Amino acid sequence: MASNNQGNQGGKSNRGFASMDPQRQREIASEGGRAAHEKGTAHEFTSEEAREAGRKGGMARSANRRNAMKSESGSHSGGGSNS
Repeated sequence: MASNNQGNQGGKSNRGFASMDPQRQREIASEGGRAAHEKGTAHEFTSEEAREAGRKGGMARSANRRNAMKSESGSHSGGGSNS
C-alpha cells in the first residue's frame, strides 16, 4: 500500500503547520493575531494581568533551577569505580 510519506525519513509528514519553515509559521500566526484584533476578540493584558503572569513565570523558573541543582548534586556519587 502506498503512503503519502514516501521519501521522508523518520516517518515525519511533510504536511501541516509544524513542518513549515519557522518564518512562515510566524507570518501565519501574525496574520491570525491581526485578524483577532480587527475583529475585537483578541485578549489584551491589563497591567495587573501582565504583572501576575510575570510573577508566575519567575516563580516557575526559579523552581526549575532549584530542582535542576538538586538533581545535579544527587547524581554525582563520587567513589570512581562501579565494581
